[in-house]
Amino acid sequence: MKLQFLTGALALATSLSVSAQNQHVMDINTFKAGAPVQSTMYGIFFEDINYAADGGLYAEKIKNRSFEFPQSLMGWRTFGNVEVKDDGPFENCPHYVRLSYAGHPHKHTGIENEGFFGIGIKEGDEYRFSVWARCPQGGKSTIIVQVVDNSSQGETQEQASCKVDIEGSEWKKYTATFKGIVTNPKASLRIFLRPNGQGNPIVTTDLEHVSLFPVDTWKGRENGMRKDLAQALYDMHPGVFRFPGGCIVEGTDLESRYQWKNSVGPVENRKLNENRWHYTFDFRFFPDYYQSYGLGFFEYFQLCEDFGCDALPVISCGLACQFQNENKQWGKPDMEAHCPVDKLQPFIDDALDLIEFANGDKSTKWGKVRADMGHPEPFNLKFLAVGNEQWETADNPIFTERLKKFSDAIRAKYPNIKLIGTTGPDSEGEKFDLLQPKMKTLGVDLYDEHFYRPETWFLAEGNRYDKYDRKGPKVFAGEYACHGKGKKWNHFEASLLEAAFMTGIERNADIVHMATYAPLFAHIDGWQWRPDAIWFDNLRSFKSVSYYVQQIYAMNKGTNVLSLTMNKKPVAGNPDQDGLFASAVVDTKENLVIVKIANTSDKDQDIKLNLNGLKGNHSVETITLSSSDMDAENTLDNPTKIVPQKGSAKADGVKVSVLTDKLPAKTFRVYKIKK
Repeated sequence: MKLQFLTGALALATSLSVSAQNQHVMDINTFKAGAPVQSTMYGIFFEDINYAADGGLYAEKIKNRSFEFPQSLMGWRTFGNVEVKDDGPFENCPHYVRLSYAGHPHKHTGIENEGFFGIGIKEGDEYRFSVWARCPQGGKSTIIVQVVDNSSQGETQEQASCKVDIEGSEWKKYTATFKGIVTNPKASLRIFLRPNGQGNPIVTTDLEHVSLFPVDTWKGRENGMRKDLAQALYDMHPGVFRFPGGCIVEGTDLESRYQWKNSVGPVENRKLNENRWHYTFDFRFFPDYYQSYGLGFFEYFQLCEDFGCDALPVISCGLACQFQNENKQWGKPDMEAHCPVDKLQPFIDDALDLIEFANGDKSTKWGKVRADMGHPEPFNLKFLAVGNEQWETADNPIFTERLKKFSDAIRAKYPNIKLIGTTGPDSEGEKFDLLQPKMKTLGVDLYDEHFYRPETWFLAEGNRYDKYDRKGPKVFAGEYACHGKGKKWNHFEASLLEAAFMTGIERNADIVHMATYAPLFAHIDGWQWRPDAIWFDNLRSFKSVSYYVQQIYAMNKGTNVLSLTMNKKPVAGNPDQDGLFASAVVDTKENLVIVKIANTSDKDQDIKLNLNGLKGNHSVETITLSSSDMDAENTLDNPTKIVPQKGSAKADGVKVSVLTDKLPAKTFRVYKIKK
């Protein structure tokens, strides 16, 4: 078959060829569509690590807005006459500040917030300030709200401002909007107490839940998400959204575990939670890292609707983080850290109530909570994961005995919910080998595998899922990423190997039903874990190459697997395959054959695709990810250094279609052949 190029990237124009020597011949059977590719196959996993929620996706710009941190004024500077009180209007957030006369007309009372590594504002953008306030002894007062640059060399530190008049002794919510005068990623928010009108005295004023949002949030919601970050998630075209963690579901102790009921209802009354990531690494330590729960389960479900994907909440099984609660001397768990099995009922009730919150009629207790929040229709929850990275020993089944209790209760009341277990923190070894068969015995619908592994692992595991039991539960690759040995960042080679490994996920779509890269987000100034899919500062963001790998797969997942072999074997980086990994799918809706090939070797590879079953003329579109520098990565200052490049070609066929190509070294390429 003659292949003639029409348009496209330079890299492809120089690589497509009519004939080649030493070709790697891949046979693709387009006659027979194989296993369906699940709509949930490629998704996203959100955990509040690296300031992913507060300071990240959640668009609130004020840190410790309700003064509920254990150090009540953490994130704030005070001046003049300021007191912290604890008899406020919200049961779960009782603290507030009282501002009073400083004692002299030329002295000032007020507070100033540092935000999350600063407060980012853009010139011309609108911002909504809000506060709950009162004058406890009655009367009227005024607060002046300013966005300031404390290091400004200008005549004034002020970069934007608004005025709020407060009246009466009852708590009320006040709002005001203003526009940014300049662009500044590292501003602060300052509030001055002022008299209400010239010549009037300063009146004591109480402030609670001090908040600042951009007006232009994702979908324009008042308690909204940062628009560029939510858009990046939407653009991934996820099929499933796993939330809210991860290790935060477990907590360092049960008290600090994520409790979904604290994350719903009026945002002003959501109870603060201690984030277990703020003290996990003393070499990257953030003692001011808490969860406001402003981004809560209602907002997570809402995002799933926005993205058109299934929700996959993860709940605590009554085990605190086992990493942090193990007797290192004896290698045994500290059982006092965990909920005893005979006292699990409140945890099980939380799981059942969550399903009611998501799916229950508005006449039910938790369905009404959802309806009162503005969503009378059910969210149509289908999946629920119990536990995160739990493990156990043969003589102490601390996870599976708990999982069975959850399973029995959930199956009895909600038999249509698909239950997800776990095989622990490892992709192989003693813990994995013990738990994997137990997932089949317990009858879970899927089990969750995690693997953060080096390059050698990803190169060696191309056949991983070819060997799995087809009669057991389905697989959810819930957390994974290639962690380069000695270079743990978002370098290109790691992303290439992830793309290669994912051909095995796709080829085994009959057993693998979900896969989500992790972690999802990282703040440039506040990360604790890398690599990550999306990086950001207070105003900008960029997508890593790993993000683009996930996006390519999600946007080209097809509807069914096609058989693709080389010398009658899967192309999975085997010793005789010269570093090639490949998979193929058909999209019956779009009438497309989609072939994905990763060349992980240091040499260009000649390939030949026998598209058995295709007849007539076919157009070929390509998507290519490639870099000559294996350590290269995208950055805030160069966000498009490595991005997918599109190309196209035209092929003629009569009985058997053949496509030949010289695939460059260290390249991932997708071929989209229009039938």
